[in-house]
Amino acid sequence: MSVFLDRERELSQLHERYQSDGAEFMVLYGRRRVGKSELIDQFLRTSRGIHLIAREESKQLQLRKFSADLSAYFQDPFLQKNGFSDWDSFFEYLIQHADPRVVVAIDEFPYLIKEDPSLPSVLQEYWDTHLKNTSIFLILSGSSISMMESATMDYKSPLFGRRTGQILLHPLRFIHVLDYLGDMKKAVEFYAVFGGTPAYLMAADPEENILKNIEEKVMREDSFLFRDVDFVLRTELVEPRYYFSILYSLAQGNNRIGLICNDTGLSKSVVNKYLSILIDLKLVHRRIPVTEGQKSRKGLYFLSDNLFDFWFSFVNPYLDTLERGNAPLIVDRYVRPHFARYVGKHFEGMVTDLFDSFNRHGLLPFVFTRIGSWWHRGEEIDIVCLAEDEHRILFCECKWQDGVDATEVIAGLRRKAPLVSWHNDRRKECFCVVARSFSRRADGEDICLDLDDCTALVEKVRTGKE
Repeated sequence: MSVFLDRERELSQLHERYQSDGAEFMVLYGRRRVGKSELIDQFLRTSRGIHLIAREESKQLQLRKFSADLSAYFQDPFLQKNGFSDWDSFFEYLIQHADPRVVVAIDEFPYLIKEDPSLPSVLQEYWDTHLKNTSIFLILSGSSISMMESATMDYKSPLFGRRTGQILLHPLRFIHVLDYLGDMKKAVEFYAVFGGTPAYLMAADPEENILKNIEEKVMREDSFLFRDVDFVLRTELVEPRYYFSILYSLAQGNNRIGLICNDTGLSKSVVNKYLSILIDLKLVHRRIPVTEGQKSRKGLYFLSDNLFDFWFSFVNPYLDTLERGNAPLIVDRYVRPHFARYVGKHFEGMVTDLFDSFNRHGLLPFVFTRIGSWWHRGEEIDIVCLAEDEHRILFCECKWQDGVDATEVIAGLRRKAPLVSWHNDRRKECFCVVARSFSRRADGEDICLDLDDCTALVEKVRTGKE
């Protein structure tokens, strides 16, 4: 099943630039499977241009392929017979065909650099001397985030300062997956497992329940997702065994550097080094309490992709058993009993995304300017929203459970609220609980949102009603 999900903002950005008069040099990058190629193809449906896809092969074969693709697009029999002999002839050809406006999207650009490190320097010369004065719309795209940044944005690169714009393509937000699936409960469960990576979501079957999807789409040894996490890591990383150890430790809930060191046996310097690389690759992110500054020493580390978290939690530990065709056994014995707890640790992030959407439409008690989690000395609050000008604060707990007693949860929030150091002497406090369902709701102004309430608010966002 192929569905193009969201990306209206990125498409709009590309189309706005396409309407400009001058040359454009766009850098499009992001993790594998995040939808870069599909975004280019969607853009080209309403724009004049060609999508060139690089491969891991010799320079000669790469040039031969680009010659064939361009000769077919421009209907050029001469190029078809002769082809490009080097990158100079390739860029000379682009100069000759850059007017009227044409999009030339070169996908997997890092493959070309890997084969010929001089390519950025060649492109820099042609851009500076000719291409920037044409109507060309050049897109360089790639999945190796570190190589794309170093090759096109680093001050040491020949291409530094040449790009006219860049798009770092992120995974889809929960709100967009909800739009796709339609049902709140199903969207929460599917997002907890497959995350926001379009290729992973497209591998799932929305007509089946989540446990059947896990068994068939993630844990079967012949399924695409069974090996993809391993494939991505081994493609991106030089010493995967250390990274695997750190990612597995994070999936087990070891979110502090000290805990990771104790769990893996790796030194603090090694863990710091590899965490830094994983953050650069957008596989791990660091969170700090919402009331702290970026230099806070209270940072915690989490896996950025839910499928990676699920894979290291439930697939990697049982690989031998799964490879013998025992997916139903692992789902029944290990996934089913712990699944609600697993979803619960991701539910907070989904509610945060919903709140961000509600906030833009004024559907919460006040418009916040900061949102995040809070923790200190063993105490924690799932979501804290701050309105810095008005000194208003909202405390929220997220419970992926049915029959929640909201009065008990809010009592706990009221106990912890004074521990949150933020304008304590003059702030106005609000309290909120989000759960699958409630056995008892709170009285007064306290907010209780079950899945039906959240669905109703999402509908208000869609229709623009307040």
